[in-house]
Amino acid sequence: MDIDMSEFLGIFVEEAREHLQEMEAMLLALRIDTVTTDDLNKIFRAAHSIKGGSATFGLTGVTGLAHVLESLLDKLRDRRLELTTDMVDALLRSTDMIGAQISAHEGRGTVDEQAVEVLCECIRALTDSESSAVPAAKPAPVRPPAKPEAIEGVAFGFFDDEELAAVAPGPAPVLAPAAAAPVAASTAPNPVASHESSSIRVGVEKVDQIINLVGELVITQAMLAQCVDSDAPNRLEKLKFGLDQLDRNTRGLQEAAMAIRMLPISAVFNRFPRVVRDVAGRLGEEVELKLVGEGTELDKGLIERIVDPLTHLVRNSLDHGLEAPAERIACGKAVKGTITLRASHQGGSIVIEVSDDGRGLNRERILVKAKERGILTADNPSDAEVWNLIFEAGFSTADKITDVSGRGVGMDVVRSNIHSLGGRVDIHSEAGLGTRMTVRLPLTLAILDGMSVSCGGEVFIVPLAFIVESLRPTPESIKSVSGQGRVLQIRGKYLPMVTLHELLGMPVPPGAGDDGILIVIDTEEMRMALFVDALIGQHQVVIKSLETNYRKVPGISGATIMGDGRVALILDAASLGRLAASQRRDRELADAARPATTFNPRLSLEPALS
Repeated sequence: MDIDMSEFLGIFVEEAREHLQEMEAMLLALRIDTVTTDDLNKIFRAAHSIKGGSATFGLTGVTGLAHVLESLLDKLRDRRLELTTDMVDALLRSTDMIGAQISAHEGRGTVDEQAVEVLCECIRALTDSESSAVPAAKPAPVRPPAKPEAIEGVAFGFFDDEELAAVAPGPAPVLAPAAAAPVAASTAPNPVASHESSSIRVGVEKVDQIINLVGELVITQAMLAQCVDSDAPNRLEKLKFGLDQLDRNTRGLQEAAMAIRMLPISAVFNRFPRVVRDVAGRLGEEVELKLVGEGTELDKGLIERIVDPLTHLVRNSLDHGLEAPAERIACGKAVKGTITLRASHQGGSIVIEVSDDGRGLNRERILVKAKERGILTADNPSDAEVWNLIFEAGFSTADKITDVSGRGVGMDVVRSNIHSLGGRVDIHSEAGLGTRMTVRLPLTLAILDGMSVSCGGEVFIVPLAFIVESLRPTPESIKSVSGQGRVLQIRGKYLPMVTLHELLGMPVPPGAGDDGILIVIDTEEMRMALFVDALIGQHQVVIKSLETNYRKVPGISGATIMGDGRVALILDAASLGRLAASQRRDRELADAARPATTFNPRLSLEPALS
């Protein structure tokens, strides 16, 4: 009987990638002077599993490279060879190569067979050399297909696993580490990077929970059906009880189904020890990477889309944040710098921090660069306003362009990527102490906790994560400011006040501004008071893509279907902040164009209050 092995190929690919990740993690944890036979045995077993599976499915290239690895690992675990740094580099490079070979088998890129053979020869030379000397051969770069300029180290791209395997151009030792890949960021989509795994491993207990909840739903449905057909006097009471139970079971089933997609963020964090090791070696720095909160869970879809932004933030800390060893000693710091990756749950969001103990951001240098680029700034900007300048397209404080940084393409892409996920990124920096980049994201992109509001006869959903408070204003608390429109006076502070129908370009409803509710929302651009007609209630809504079903609408992130069957649009708080800031700048420019005015609204609000 013929067996179609193709249906098992996907399982092999998933398991092979897991083995490669396991090998890389163990290799990065190895200490040359304290390596144990047990450590080497684990690495050997992973390589052997990949070899056996690849032979089954006819991946001869993977089988051949894995066999060469086995020979080296076999001698190491039998103590016939002593482990060296060059061997660790060779083994790490081999994991990259095998990953590229598997991707090529899936139709995602190609692999230079000559480069594979050169790498095999280098490993054989290490295996056969009693002194473990590095052979003189130099392996060719191995990477997925790229535009010619990418090979020259001038591509603007975030980096996936395959790109991290590239060797930098120019003189380099044999088996150069993977960090030599360029670090600049790209606005162009990468088809390889967009690949997502089509399967998830789920614990049996999660499946059992869903089965139990489905059983409860069946019981509740039978109860409701019986109530409908019954003529009992307490039928209405039983019906209400059944609906309450249906609501509980439905919510429980919803949470259990979402839990299936929740994965620990260690799936992302585990990539960075390799990135830090390679880039730090390239820059001549000593760096310790600390991982905190690796068990924090978030949606699988988010995990696969935050890798690129976090990779850029980590590389940015390595290149711009941490000082060179000599500079750290001169500042009285430890030679070894520290980068910390921290994840935690806060409310309905996940917060990821990338922090370093480096030199911190240079406020004056950023302002000078902004002036050189013609970026308008306030007369006396706050630190937060200055730090946000680095997110401007093309902004860079680097003195020279290298294959690591300096082109000013990257931080703006980081922010746009985070915004596209419904999140935000904040910066806190202190001179001489370091910088902390904080990324705040929703736990999932499928369900949202929001407040429904009405405006102009339509219903909108405002994400709860962005709401600070809501209030009904008094006439005395609303003022008018020259060049900025209306502001809300609240607890001694003034917030820009904007109406929702104006932001979205809706027709002005009759009696607008006479009565209503103000919602204070906090966005990256500003904290502002959003005027709506009324609050309806708090809901947990299922998000539907508006772009897929209609088109992109400014200020709107998606849509949902309410209980009465009506479609409600979900507001994009970050986009609303940018729209409001843009309108405010337009008013300022228009006000500045008028003659006989000397008032600068940025300096003081009091003189212009009416």
